Amino acid sequence: MKPELSVVIPVYNEEAGLSKLFARLYPALDKLGIRYEVVFVNDGSRDASAAILSDQFRLRPDVTRVVLFNGNYGQHMAILAGFQATRGDIVVTLDADLQNPPEEIGKLVDKMREGYDYVGSIRRDRQDSMWRTQASRAMNQLREKITHIKMTDQGNMLRAYGREVINLINQCSEVNTFVPALAYTFARKPTEIIVEHEERAAGISKYSLYSLIRLNFDLVTGFSIAPLQFFSMLGIALSIASAALFVLLVVRRFIVGAEVEGVFTLFAITFFMLGVVLFGIGLLGEYIGRIYQQVRGRPRYVVQAILEEKAETEKSAAKLVAARD
Repeated sequence: MKPELSVVIPVYNEEAGLSKLFARLYPALDKLGIRYEVVFVNDGSRDASAAILSDQFRLRPDVTRVVLFNGNYGQHMAILAGFQATRGDIVVTLDADLQNPPEEIGKLVDKMREGYDYVGSIRRDRQDSMWRTQASRAMNQLREKITHIKMTDQGNMLRAYGREVINLINQCSEVNTFVPALAYTFARKPTEIIVEHEERAAGISKYSLYSLIRLNFDLVTGFSIAPLQFFSMLGIALSIASAALFVLLVVRRFIVGAEVEGVFTLFAITFFMLGVVLFGIGLLGEYIGRIYQQVRGRPRYVVQAILEEKAETEKSAAKLVAARD
């Protein structure tokens, strides 16, 4: 029978904490009293994560499925692959590091049953470093102004999606995207709830400062052309200011005469304008790079194998053959 709930968990080098995850996840889901499935996506882990997930599949094959990538494609690609494999009417994403307690999944399910098709979450007493918390808050504010996508806590993985939203996401073929924002654009009735947040059970964060910057570039350039429009307006403003400065210098030349004063000021203005131009070229390159990656038509990820219950696999194969006939 089709499960009511699907839980998607991307995994990358999490061998130290997977046993703790299993010990809390399955009892929490069993307690809900509904049919569910857990879809783990191994994102090319270099440690023993794939083997541990395979062992867990053999322990609970009735509710466990494992998608194995042949390499590392990133967390959001792993989530998209998990979405493709899900069958539940409600899909919840969860980190493998236990910063989002599995016991909170029930809150999202209850909220979805109230008629919402997308439920975000806001971390209570966020257990991250100060710089990361402040940087995330600043990027949240900037992202909301540029994209008009309202997510109070965009970095939190614990979210619930309705089946219609998942189906629409599965139809998208974007090479780079930000899954929560993409889901928000498709949701008809989104909402947010407050959830608990804990320290990592084991291991370290896989997001470096560079990764966070890249993620926000994907978010901004993937959902808005406002940065390009801003630089167009800035270019017009600088052109007007440069023309006014030129006229002023010509007038001073005729009134005051030749002078050397202000040379360094002109240098500073020139360097500032060069910096703006270079940044604008880099921003334009971000958009062109996205186009380049998209038109190549390469697969976003490659699935090496899927571990799932044999009876279900044979049933799906029989349906496929019947459909072809």
